[in-house]
Amino acid sequence: MAGLIEIRDMSKRHYQRGLLSRAQGGVLAVDRVSFSIEKGSVFGLVGESGCGKTTLARALLFLDPPTSGEVLFDGTRLGGLSLRELRERRRRMQIVFQDPNSALDPKMRVRDSMEEGLRNLRVPKLERERRVRKLLELVGIPSEHASGYPHEFSGGQKQRIVVARALTMDPEFLVLDEPVSNLDVSIQAQIVNLLLDLKQELSLTYLFISHDLHLVAFLSDGIGVMYQGRLVELAPTGEIMARPVHPYTLKLFASVPGFAEGASGAEGASGAEGAGPAPGKDSPAARGCPYFASCARGDLACTRVEPRLIDIGGGHMVACIKEIASADADLAHSLEGGKR
Repeated sequence: MAGLIEIRDMSKRHYQRGLLSRAQGGVLAVDRVSFSIEKGSVFGLVGESGCGKTTLARALLFLDPPTSGEVLFDGTRLGGLSLRELRERRRRMQIVFQDPNSALDPKMRVRDSMEEGLRNLRVPKLERERRVRKLLELVGIPSEHASGYPHEFSGGQKQRIVVARALTMDPEFLVLDEPVSNLDVSIQAQIVNLLLDLKQELSLTYLFISHDLHLVAFLSDGIGVMYQGRLVELAPTGEIMARPVHPYTLKLFASVPGFAEGASGAEGASGAEGAGPAPGKDSPAARGCPYFASCARGDLACTRVEPRLIDIGGGHMVACIKEIASADADLAHSLEGGKR
């Protein structure tokens, strides 16, 4: 399958106002991230709050353009487009945010909120009304409720309306940024099933961002693990769930009920007990592995070499010099055995 989304060494820095912030380098929220999402697939992005997941999503959609690197959508480099061309492309890429209450204007009727983008595109009134009715029915909201205001709907209904509004642009790619984290568990299941049905019916591609590993494992074809703005592990879902490798991934899995057994040895590997603080900007770890201060396996070599994602087999990518060295040793051993 062709890659619909391709990210190459994308970085995003945040600067405060004033020249001093720029002189100091700002805050690097996303650090040289690379991955691709195949058309018709679901790519799951996991990590703790503040690791840069939402920043990456906004930069990917050019809502807040990346500082460096490239984003390709269906083979087209978004950074090379004019503003008009970018707007046309962005119609094919939409985002569903975490909180439907902040996503919907409380003073606008559902119909008006959904028609807003269509009006900007100068879609005729009858076509706008037809599309709104169709999409509301598609997400399980009776079309006669289109005249209601957001406060008249439950949290699950509002999230369905937000999904329907994203679909008014007839997108091919949806970024789902924690789309069910604010909902009750029973409602979460309904929204997840809705997203799966829509993906199948409309041939959609998803970037699914969440801290819920169970949900990501259920939905995704591939998973990327993010730590302090970097991808530390990337693999097909079945592979990473069966064989998590990076110490941070092991710690993340061990902290979730139901994953502790699969992440055996995680405490020893990750130093979860008594882990040191996250490395500062000027610490040795900032020049090497960002996870060094919290990793029981790390040594001085980890402060000198910056780990990059390396394939350790079967498309399983890991950014850990210990694992890379181990994989290289196994490869050398197998080659030596072949010579004999």
